[in-house]
Amino acid sequence: MAIEFPLVSWARDTNIYEVNIRQYTPEGSFAAFAKHLPRLKSMGVEILWLMPITPISEAVRQGTLGSYYACSSYTAINPEYGDLDDFKQLVQAIHAQGMYVIIDWVANHSGWDHHWTKEHPDWYVLDEEGNFTEKNGWHDVIDLDYSNKAMRAAMIAAMQFWVKETGIDGFRCDMAHLVPLDFWKEARKACDAIKHLFWLAECEVIDYHQVFDLSYAWHWMHTTEKYAKGEVDVQSIQQVLHSYSQYPAGAHKLFFTSNHDENSWNGTEYEKYGRAALPWSVFTATWKGVPLVYSGQELPNLKRLAFFDKDLIEWNDRPALQDWYCRLLDLRKEGGLQEAETFVLPVSHPHVLAYLRRNKGKIVLVLLNLSSEARLHVSVSHEWVRGDFRSLSSGLQYAFKTENVFELQAYEAIVYVSA
Repeated sequence: MAIEFPLVSWARDTNIYEVNIRQYTPEGSFAAFAKHLPRLKSMGVEILWLMPITPISEAVRQGTLGSYYACSSYTAINPEYGDLDDFKQLVQAIHAQGMYVIIDWVANHSGWDHHWTKEHPDWYVLDEEGNFTEKNGWHDVIDLDYSNKAMRAAMIAAMQFWVKETGIDGFRCDMAHLVPLDFWKEARKACDAIKHLFWLAECEVIDYHQVFDLSYAWHWMHTTEKYAKGEVDVQSIQQVLHSYSQYPAGAHKLFFTSNHDENSWNGTEYEKYGRAALPWSVFTATWKGVPLVYSGQELPNLKRLAFFDKDLIEWNDRPALQDWYCRLLDLRKEGGLQEAETFVLPVSHPHVLAYLRRNKGKIVLVLLNLSSEARLHVSVSHEWVRGDFRSLSSGLQYAFKTENVFELQAYEAIVYVSA
């Protein structure tokens, strides 16, 4: 499989922070969120993914505010958040901080009262009786018909609108695998002709990397959940990671312990992983791929956020994990970890994951205790682990020999970086 579109240069060794505008501030607006930009910049965030910014259908609405993913127009702004000028100002403010912004694009379906339903009902999939329909069990949306060339052209024109008018830097494409791959090829060519963009696919179909720079690591996340329940072992996780290593060069995976769907429907990372949430967050930032941080994970946020209603993230002046994420995200950049060599270390304990990353002489050693067992002694013997290393957590420096023994406490994540 050939990857037709090169990765935009600024997306190397990057990270993504998912923004839930509705729940981020009491105002739930672009302007209110913008006040957090300096903090996010200081945390090391590079790409901001904004959940859908389009207006939400009134018909068949769920909850009081409805689903972000049931839009009534592809070229308008959700009035909860502000207007088009407010959005343009936010994009400019993000760029002024040296960060980038991608928007959520929901191409498979629209809400029931999208203006196309009146103007172009033939652009939708219809059942035998000529009614709008949907085949995935989401009752507040209806499917678009990708055999209709006029609809496809209008969809691409809508995507181009946001690139031309607001200067966004890319798209996160919702349920990308439900939309034909040949459409995405058309869309990327048309949009990248305006500006070289970054493309993230919510899917795990290898062929879609012909278009997309990044795809979800769903299989990894689900396997780590099974591990937390005692249903599989660490080796099962390593097998998933091996399968990712067989992807074509230039095809990257998005690793996450939470996102808007996971938090609202399956539970916070602490519900899923317990105290192992911290070591798994370290994994997402130090393994090959791109890490995702969801709104509030730096607090940490311990509650599920309501999906269809206002449910405020409860910020404080000093998010407890802000500095830790800063160190991790800075390390990614410093160590070139998106493309670094990887060596999984053999360890005797069944609940320890240990590995090395190396890029241009910079070496990172990661030891993750995924269990409640304390004072685990892990022996590491590798030629890369020799010389001066500093601890990412304490900043203290150590002189390592070729053979070293480390002690891990319950659910501890240890990261050392060559000095």
